[in-house]
Amino acid sequence: MSFREAEADPDQWANWLMRDRFSNDPDVERDLLATIEKDVDRLLEHAGLQPGMTLLDVGSGDGTVALRATERIGPELKVYVTDVSPRLLEYARQRLLARGVDSQCSFSRCAAQSLHAIADSSVDAVTTRAVIGYLPDKMAVLREFWRVLKPGGRISLAELIRRDEAFEVCALRKFVESAPDALENRLFHLLHRWKRTQFPDTEEDALRLPMTNFSERDLVSFAMNCGFEDVHMELHIDIGPAIGASWDALLESAPFPWSPTLRTLMNEQFSAEERLLFETVLRSDIGAGRMRTATRMAFLSATKPI
Repeated sequence: MSFREAEADPDQWANWLMRDRFSNDPDVERDLLATIEKDVDRLLEHAGLQPGMTLLDVGSGDGTVALRATERIGPELKVYVTDVSPRLLEYARQRLLARGVDSQCSFSRCAAQSLHAIADSSVDAVTTRAVIGYLPDKMAVLREFWRVLKPGGRISLAELIRRDEAFEVCALRKFVESAPDALENRLFHLLHRWKRTQFPDTEEDALRLPMTNFSERDLVSFAMNCGFEDVHMELHIDIGPAIGASWDALLESAPFPWSPTLRTLMNEQFSAEERLLFETVLRSDIGAGRMRTATRMAFLSATKPI
């Protein structure tokens, strides 16, 4: 599956959000959700919510932002929950119902770039987490946020910055193309075969793909060009042990809906000798605690002028 196919299939995203991103591992699920919760708390702090306000959460997914917002602000907060996936909307509804806060929420199926269910100048804050980065026309999305916000309303956005990861895969491709296929270089060939299922491996493709063709500075420019003021950007770069660093969790990992799991890739595209080499090296790295991951999260907040 390609990025474009996943983009056109909301159910594929629903499967990934509700199940596949956790690698069939309770420890991965626990640690990943804890990380997301911290991001959401920072997102809500920047939104400046108060009792009596109305929040629009765009691309609500599993409903985590709405849940945390109602916990923080209480029963006097109204929340619009939106997503393109009917399954995710229903999943979010059930989670909010279980917490007894569904009466504060309205649920609408609509896209970030076409919030047809939301009236002009009707909300006090707009939040998203890891939504805009997957959409090709980011200016169109921000213009929609401007439209639905009241004067003085705020956007608070959290977006993963993937450009460096794509360029690392591009550099890996150049290396394996120039290096002989000797035993000492074989691992790099296998790493490239794996990573190219997740990110583009040419600069041209990286600059065409919505999730890799922008930086945190571009987000600032988009907000300013739409007319937002008091623009604030925080880029958080966290480098540390990979979540769920075990061989079994790694085998079941699928960082995007269009990526095959490592197990599937190895079974379909690696020879028996290649599987043995790859597993031996990665198991050693995991056992020695050498598996590291870098996360680059941009937090953008801004105000619509009064």
